[in-house]
Amino acid sequence: MSQNDTRNEFYRIRRLPPYLFAEVNQIKAAARARGEDIIDLGMGNPDLPTPQHIIDKLKETVDDKRAHRYSMSKGIPGLRKALASYYDRRFNVTIDPDTEAVVTLGSKEGLANLAQAITAPGDVILSPNPSYPIHPYGFMIAGASVRHMPMGPGADFMKELAHAVQHSVPTPSAVILNYPSNPTAEVVDLDFYREVVDFCRKRGIWILSDLAYAEIYFDGNPPPSILEIPEAREIAVEFTSMSKTYSMAGWRVGFAVGNKTLIEALTRVKSYLDYGAFTPIQVAAAAALNGPQDCVEEHRQIYQKRRDILIEGLAAAGWQVPSPKATMFAWAPIPEEFREMGSMEFSKLLLENAEVAVSPGVGFGEYGEGFVRIALVENEQRIRQAVRNIKKFMANKDQHIAAWRNKQD
Repeated sequence: MSQNDTRNEFYRIRRLPPYLFAEVNQIKAAARARGEDIIDLGMGNPDLPTPQHIIDKLKETVDDKRAHRYSMSKGIPGLRKALASYYDRRFNVTIDPDTEAVVTLGSKEGLANLAQAITAPGDVILSPNPSYPIHPYGFMIAGASVRHMPMGPGADFMKELAHAVQHSVPTPSAVILNYPSNPTAEVVDLDFYREVVDFCRKRGIWILSDLAYAEIYFDGNPPPSILEIPEAREIAVEFTSMSKTYSMAGWRVGFAVGNKTLIEALTRVKSYLDYGAFTPIQVAAAAALNGPQDCVEEHRQIYQKRRDILIEGLAAAGWQVPSPKATMFAWAPIPEEFREMGSMEFSKLLLENAEVAVSPGVGFGEYGEGFVRIALVENEQRIRQAVRNIKKFMANKDQHIAAWRNKQD
């Protein structure tokens, strides 16, 4: 067996499916190489600049030679205290920065390392589907068996949860929540969290809540934290991130807070793997949390304006898409005339004929089929241009569908 053949047999690599966005990305790159102006509404990569006062704090701290030594894998005390202050003023939740909080290299790293910390081979984990890929695959890499629960418009979470627990052997050890949801943009209220916490406490199931989009909400309805339910602290940990709130995606700063047992497990695993983010980045993150928050509101208003332009423009083009109440995404059902081709082919068709890139829903799980995710990551002018391109595309839909069918023959 050659070295390449051996590499293909690695256990954890075998458990990972092909990257379903790769084909669309290749077409996008080829189109750009030909000089085509592709409007990229695919990847959820914030385009807004990091607020200047945060950048200024980073620059200031970089000049301190002491800040260039190893940092702390758990996060510097000042940043953990800033996080605790954020939870206090935003959710009225008291967090002990020493025992109930840990700084992560983005919430993605935190989720993956917690999966490594709490998972034994054969454990059953419940994950929403469609979902952000790290939710199921972090546990798959750790050796768990993942049971997918259908989510999205019209799904009954509690019904799916009860069904999954009843028909899983062994009993699931953890369930993942993600509200506001990526990719579906769904939101929930405290009554929802209360019901889930009650259900899981009675069955000894851990809850991992991903709250990365807590501050990107619209129409004056801030999403709650699961930790607002007092009993949640017995079984739940929650992940948040600086990436979307402060447009700091490349800085890689996130957090886990909540249950002391889970936080200790994550902290211990991280102590073997990293020394934490570069100290000046952590100091700047603390300045973001402690400083003026008008930048957060400004970003929120920008995303809301983009949302309205997109949703209203698509409706005028004949594509009815629900208006998201939160996140930087719209979860768009494929127009009925195109549904037979599926989300991957529809995404490729939009890219090739409208010069607009979106993410195929099937890339987020099998139950994402029939949808595409549209990210609000271009300015208003570019979104208006994307809408115009899509309107022309929709006006010639019969031609595009006929051409696609001919390719299938």
